[in-house]
Amino acid sequence: MSAPLIAFIGTTPNIGTTSAAFAAACRLAERSGEEVGFLCLNLRSAKIHRFIGQDRPPATLDSIRPELTSASLSSAQLRRACIQPDGHPLVHVLAGNQMRDQAEFYSFEETEHLLDIARQTFPAVVADAGCYWDNAATIGAMRAASSRILCTTGALSHFQEDCNRWIRQVSPLFGILPEQFDLLAIQSPSTTGGYRMKEMEKETRLSVIAEFKTNQAFYESLDRGRYQAWLKQDAVGRIAMDLAADKLAERHGIRCRPVKDKQPWFRKLKAHRGELRI
Repeated sequence: MSAPLIAFIGTTPNIGTTSAAFAAACRLAERSGEEVGFLCLNLRSAKIHRFIGQDRPPATLDSIRPELTSASLSSAQLRRACIQPDGHPLVHVLAGNQMRDQAEFYSFEETEHLLDIARQTFPAVVADAGCYWDNAATIGAMRAASSRILCTTGALSHFQEDCNRWIRQVSPLFGILPEQFDLLAIQSPSTTGGYRMKEMEKETRLSVIAEFKTNQAFYESLDRGRYQAWLKQDAVGRIAMDLAADKLAERHGIRCRPVKDKQPWFRKLKAHRGELRI
């Protein structure tokens, strides 16, 4: 059986979709002790390589384009094209397309071939599909996904206007129903006001799978190419996307190692969720 494909897509550009997807991949790898493939399918604005300190990645999505076009990509070739970020050796990152003028020329068959090989290569695959529905990579990832995570924020124009225009108007054209998405709420420390998760759920008619919280150190880590360190060392970063990863692991039958709850911060978190009786 092929591995589960968990695809992240944003309602709006530059809201943290890539960061949330990568954090989920790291958490799944930590929980399961298994390898996780991370595919950057953002054809117009690939950023994950910069976030993890690889300004000039040795290989990218466009560098394996000949193999995708000829449907000859092997698992070994895919592994060689991937980056293993410092501190997260089980996560294999395929950096995204660097030739933005070629974005519209990727075909659905190329995307399908890449996803098939990735699911044969890694026990789980996470894909960052960007936010635009005008390219083969986004559509191919959304159609093939085992889980579809829709990332948005508490801004009304994001979870109302953009969500309706893309998810309720466009996605059904490709056979993907709006109710097949889980909602991920991204919270920024710079945002004042905004709407709460319950209000977002009511408006979108989607269930929130989790909340992705960020802080000022998060943005600094992206600028410095130290995002993987934020996920390991920062108090907020250490628990980023853990709840979403737990739910996705359970949904797809990914066996996870028990998490030790002796750490005070973890006990407090579980207590806050009502998972401990103290």
